[in-house]
Parts: sequence; C-alpha cells; structure tokens
Amino acid sequence: MTRNKKIFVLDGIAGVPLGREITAAFQEIGVEAVHFDCLRQKTRSLYGVRSACAKAANKRTDRDGFYFLPRLIENDLNDRLEGEQPSDILVVGFAYKFFSPQFLKQAAARCGARLFLYDTDSCNLYSRRREFIFFVENELPIYDRVFSFSQVTTRFFRDTRGLDAVHLPFGANPVQLPTSESTIEALFVGSGDLRRIFLLERIREHVSIYGNRWERHRALISQPLQARIVDIPVWGETLHKLLASSRIILNITRSDFFGAETGINLRIFEALGAGRMLLTDYCEEIEDLFEIGTDIDVFRSSRELAEKVEYYLHNDDARDRIARNGQEKFLRQHTWASRIRQLSTHLWRDCESCA
Repeated sequence: MTRNKKIFVLDGIAGVPLGREITAAFQEIGVEAVHFDCLRQKTRSLYGVRSACAKAANKRTDRDGFYFLPRLIENDLNDRLEGEQPSDILVVGFAYKFFSPQFLKQAAARCGARLFLYDTDSCNLYSRRREFIFFVENELPIYDRVFSFSQVTTRFFRDTRGLDAVHLPFGANPVQLPTSESTIEALFVGSGDLRRIFLLERIREHVSIYGNRWERHRALISQPLQARIVDIPVWGETLHKLLASSRIILNITRSDFFGAETGINLRIFEALGAGRMLLTDYCEEIEDLFEIGTDIDVFRSSRELAEKVEYYLHNDDARDRIARNGQEKFLRQHTWASRIRQLSTHLWRDCESCA
C-alpha cells in the first residue's frame, strides 16, 4: 500500500520566514505540506522556573556538559502528528530547544514518518562549544538524512560523523520591488559582529546598516559608523523597501561562518531575488553557484571591499549588468521552488512506500 506524500515542516527558527517559505514552496510544486511554528506553541507550565532548576541540577552532575530543558509540550506534537499523518517530517534549523531529540525520533516512528533535518543554523553554534557538541552528538544522529546549507558543514557531517548528509543551499522567493529612488548607496542588513564592524568601518561614508545586536558593540564602533546604523531586525515588506532603495547589497558573513570558510547565507539569494547587485565576501563554494564578476562580485579584504564599493557606485552600467545577470541566474536555478524540487529528489529517492 502506497502512502501519499505529506510534509510536516517543524520550524525551529520561526523568528524568520524561512520555514514558512519552504512550506509554501512544497505546496507550489504540488506536495501537501503543513507548517508547525515552534515559537507559536504553548510552552510547558512554569517553564522558566523548571528550566533554571533543571540547569542547576545538571551542572552539579556534569559541569562541562550542555543541558537545555525542551520548551514545548510533547503531547501537543503527538496530537498534531496523529491528526496530520505526514509521510515525512522536515525539521528546519534544529529541534532540541523545543523537543528532546529522542522524543522527536519516537514521535516520528509512532506516526510512521521519516525524519529529516534542513540544517540552516549550525554555524551559529560554533562559538558555543558545549551546545554545538550536544547538537552534533544528540540531535543529528536521529535523522534519516541531513540537508545542510553549506558544503563545508555537509562534509563535516558526512566525513567526520558518518551521517547521510546532502548539500542544499538556501533559496529565496522572487521579489517585486516597489518603485523607489536609490537613496541608499550600499545596504547591509544583519546583526552586529566584530568582523562586520572592522569591514564596515572602511566604507562608513557609503553604507546604511539595519539589524539587531549592534548596540552591544557600541564601544567598538566609531561615531560616524554609529550614525549609519538602525538597530532593529528587518524582514518582509520593510526589507523589500530597503532593497528597492539600494544600489549595492552587501553580504558580510559573521566571524563563525567566515572561520569555517563558508558564506552562502540567506542574504545572497534575497538580494539576487530582488534584482540588486550583490557584493559578498569570497568563499570557495560560491564559485559552484555563481560566476564571479558576471552574476555577483566578491571581495577578499577590507581594501578590496572599499575599492569595489567605490567602483560600482561610479559605474552604473557595470553594476546594473551584474544585477540583471544575477537575477536571471537566480530565477533559473535558485528560487525556493527550484530548491525544494532538488530537496524532493533526495527526500524520496530511496522511498518506495510514498506515492
């Protein structure tokens, strides 16, 4: 007896629209999909107190270990899975903050669903050693297959951990930008980070910065650069308006990403989907996706960043040509619909029980 394909997207990073866009992309290619937003679920009663007590007790027995009391109520997920009866569960980001990995594995088995991960955020755990080890040793092994945004991370999961890991870059949705005058010379959208500060100081007379966690770095930021920062996270329509008002979109990876020699983050695809010229820091894997100098351009140092910002601000034809080429490449190969078709090929390549 065959079973219809139905994807249950368990969204562990729902503060951003990524999980919702992935769910919509499955639906766009004709696969039934439902979205479970972990941040919108009811938490355990007295969660804050119970979590603090559990952490304190754990430290007494394992001072160097990581412990995180799962936030959500297990029966709520069991009931939802029983009602939906998915063929597959796709976790986006991670699950351990919301459900224990072993419980999630058992819940998938109870409803007869296979369990997959789309790793979108593991690089953000590099600086949190105990938490990253917990994620690698406790959560990753529960999955039937792991998809990762990064070639570097994919190799690490596969070659050092023996996991069934597949490289799957981010995607984005095409954006119809509102008509707007290009009042922003170079736009950077992202959170505060020391590496980003060092680089952005070189172009502070041209850049406009939006994102959170910049205030905590105020003591390290010059007054002229502080004046260019709006310390709020931006998504959706607000982001689209900023993109529409910009001549150059900058992508500067955080220190942890750069240290792992990976830089293919979500902003790259959002910028190309909006039809704006992208200038990003170089990493090897970017050349497998785009032609440098044709679809996008890159920098390898703060000096090169400053030189290229100046060049493209004064050479409209070169900037507009790269923006057009990048958008055309994006529309052919890197929309979420295209990416989810790639994921589906791997998702069901070994499955004979799914129709």
